[in-house]
Amino acid sequence: MSGCNGKCGSCSENCESRQAQDLHIPLNEMSNVKKVIAVVSGKGGVGKSLVTSMLAVTAQTMGKQAAVLDADITGPSIPQAFGIHGNAVGDETGLYPAESRLGVRVMSVNLLLEKEDQPVVWRGPVISGLIHQFWQEVVWGDVDYMFVDMPPGTGDVPLTVFQSLPVDGIIIVTTPQDLVTMIVKKAVNMAKMMNVPILGIVENMSYYECPDCGKKHSIFGESKLDEVAAEMEIPVLAKLPINPKKASLVDKGAIELCEEKQFESIISSLED
Repeated sequence: MSGCNGKCGSCSENCESRQAQDLHIPLNEMSNVKKVIAVVSGKGGVGKSLVTSMLAVTAQTMGKQAAVLDADITGPSIPQAFGIHGNAVGDETGLYPAESRLGVRVMSVNLLLEKEDQPVVWRGPVISGLIHQFWQEVVWGDVDYMFVDMPPGTGDVPLTVFQSLPVDGIIIVTTPQDLVTMIVKKAVNMAKMMNVPILGIVENMSYYECPDCGKKHSIFGESKLDEVAAEMEIPVLAKLPINPKKASLVDKGAIELCEEKQFESIISSLED
């Protein structure tokens, strides 16, 4: 394209030069990952990490080996959700992921810091380099599904993940607010730009069901997801209710005690 500097790693254009160049980096030689699913959102605060964790938990309970690569480097929350604390260990072979109670394998920057509340104040190239290390230097072993918890937006990390990892598809997480159209379209357009398949959309905090009468209340307004999804020809995978109990379990590091049947159909669809 006009003005090209030849540095595809810092560019998001889908030109002929990019199509001819495979930018994927090699996986750790002691690892075998069958499918990589990225969980994305156009903005923060929509429950992306919750959805990522629940997908991994559901896959694990369905007899698949699940793993989570926490790519939200400056705002990691996956270890907290699983109740994983302390530092990752390694040897001459590589770095080993932590394992949850159910056996979900997890790697996050929080497992490399001296203190969990230590801020990560790094520039983009350093963060991108850590993503590469998580893929190349972590001994993941045999994994059926690796879920990549992405930071919100369309910045350095999503670009690095889409270019460097063999992403089989993305799941978009959103909420029932007026911003939904713009939020979803940003994620969709980036995925199309990077030639990454879009598996579907999960709407979090879709409604609140009264425990006394069973009536559903649209706390954040009526959902517009079905219309948006139909316009962009993307399937709606699930509409998750507001659940204070689930939030409490996440805070306690007990995400694996959460039950959400809607995720089972999502995991089953990944096998197609």
